[in-house]
Amino acid sequence: MNKEKRIALLGQPNSGKSTIFNALTGSHQHVGNWPGKTVEKKEGRFSHDGIDYIVADLPGAYSLSANSDEEIVTRDYIVSGQLDLVCILADASQLERSLFMLADYAGLGTPAMLVLTMMDVAEQQGKKIDVEKLSEKLGIPAVGIVAPDRKAYGPFYAALKNAVEKPRSMDGKALFDIMRESGESFSEAKALAGAAKDSGKYSEDWLAAKLIEGDKVVCAMLAKKSAEAKSFSEAQKNGSLYTSDCKFRWIEALLKDSTSKPGTAAGSLSKFDKAALSRRWGKLIAIGIILLGLAGSMVVAMPVMGLAMGLLQLSKPIAGFLASFGMPSWLSGFVSGTLLTGLGWTLSMLGFVFGINLVFGLIEEVGYMARVSYAFDNTMGILGLQGKSIMPLLIGFGCTIGGAAGTRVIDSWGQRILTIVLVWAVPCGATFAVIPTLAAAFFGWGSIVVMLLLFAIMFIHINITARIFGKKLSPEAERTGIIMELPPYHKPRWGALLRQTLNRVWSVFKKAFSVVIIIASIFWLLSYSRSGNISDSVLYKIGIAIEPVTRLFGMSWQTFMAFVSSMVSKEAVLGVMSALLTGTGTIFESTIGAVKADADIGHIIASSISRPEALAFMVAVTFNVPCIMAVASTYQETHSVKWTLRIIAYYIATALVLSFITFHIAGLFL
Repeated sequence: MNKEKRIALLGQPNSGKSTIFNALTGSHQHVGNWPGKTVEKKEGRFSHDGIDYIVADLPGAYSLSANSDEEIVTRDYIVSGQLDLVCILADASQLERSLFMLADYAGLGTPAMLVLTMMDVAEQQGKKIDVEKLSEKLGIPAVGIVAPDRKAYGPFYAALKNAVEKPRSMDGKALFDIMRESGESFSEAKALAGAAKDSGKYSEDWLAAKLIEGDKVVCAMLAKKSAEAKSFSEAQKNGSLYTSDCKFRWIEALLKDSTSKPGTAAGSLSKFDKAALSRRWGKLIAIGIILLGLAGSMVVAMPVMGLAMGLLQLSKPIAGFLASFGMPSWLSGFVSGTLLTGLGWTLSMLGFVFGINLVFGLIEEVGYMARVSYAFDNTMGILGLQGKSIMPLLIGFGCTIGGAAGTRVIDSWGQRILTIVLVWAVPCGATFAVIPTLAAAFFGWGSIVVMLLLFAIMFIHINITARIFGKKLSPEAERTGIIMELPPYHKPRWGALLRQTLNRVWSVFKKAFSVVIIIASIFWLLSYSRSGNISDSVLYKIGIAIEPVTRLFGMSWQTFMAFVSSMVSKEAVLGVMSALLTGTGTIFESTIGAVKADADIGHIIASSISRPEALAFMVAVTFNVPCIMAVASTYQETHSVKWTLRIIAYYIATALVLSFITFHIAGLFL
């Protein structure tokens, strides 16, 4: 008997899939993309009671229609013949809506099991669910679970073992009887579907329903078999409404004597929810809570970030200690300046990632994050995104690292990547610590106008970037408004939230540290000088050689070197400019913070650079690659070297273009 079983978790967003997946697989998981698709693929392993399981966390979706790459990938995998079982998840606290996925699954031959999550929330609402009766009606195993409570997984494991050893397909006869009785179109569609007998595990009933809905993949498949199928699908009007109505009637009959609930009005909103979902107050409340969450994340992150800063301060003492053992100065400098700095930077990033995931995980856990998504859905739709993207964009004003990490709540891989791309266009807190100093040195009170100009460029940049990348990552044909059932508010499960956060931090560390070390090592090699003079470094020689070109973008070799260093750390800009203009320290030492900027650096720079060049430089730095840690965080979230490099190249190119435009226009007026 084959002891290895392949299963998949299928369900709507916020149904508890990720929680169960993490609880089952722990650290034994990996993330990539489905072959040929920009859709995230999460798989992991676990063993229980002598059986080894390979489990796939399928993309969150509300149905199995071909409305997006996620839905197409999901249903293709389900019927591929590779799976032994599909665990269909449904939120027990709102079964009427969350069972829609189950209704859409009816007619697929792959064995299934129903998993009812949030049973504790349903009990708090006074709902009672007869799980055994549901199982009997559906013809497949069913089990209730409180996903964050690992101690309560016993019944789930028992049901899972029974389901893989005695696989059963879902009985959808009652659903398709309702469709058949509701109109003649279903019988006609089923006759046309009969022409596709080589359609694998798609039943004729399931194909008929999708033909009525106008499912593009099913229509194309059946059109190859019959010209009548194409004309039939084109003639259908409101087909999706017809099948959806039948599915909800089936769900109602399924739950009629299987569940009971208190007689209070369902779906009534609290005073807070009425305000949180209103057009007048919803966005303001959401922004306020996100800003408070960002501040809370910083408070949580401070201890870890303090430890990281402490490590950075040890670089010189450690270099001296290593040199006392006869280690060459270049090697001791590399170990203390690059390896130790890389570890410090990574720990600093992890502190913020920990804070972001803990605080915003809490906001999502209690049920409020869905309200934020709802409030901003129309606004984000302008950029080809859904409402969930607003949170990472706002976090980006504090830190690009946190903004990239915050995209984890977005279900679509394409929209997640597009959101990360746009987060890079948002000036982070470190930028605001540098640019105002330069603006004040060159323009005095006019620095306010400079900051307003940067914000105006940011909005234009975001809109243009959304159009450029949106064609690939969020095609207009696949854009839909967010569809969701607002989850009920409930108490957070602190243990599960902390475990999930720590797993996330460890996953980030494994990838981020290597990325940071590689980039820091390359920068160290380019800026290394045996004599300690900047002019002996490769970076200096490159800067001098290409200065005729950089001048076109309004940058001398000094400002261009500072521009390059800003890709490693925005805070480095003033220190690097100080090193270049006063001869104190090296580019690398200034970049990692080992040498501080001259106290009068603003006036030193103002006396060395023209105002048009200064303005062009500020624009270039603001919209350049955010920092080395943002690159590492982006790679962690995209799981793609190609996309990370593509985003880096785009922002270097656009920063130079913006610098070029700014310099030549400013030269006419300043």
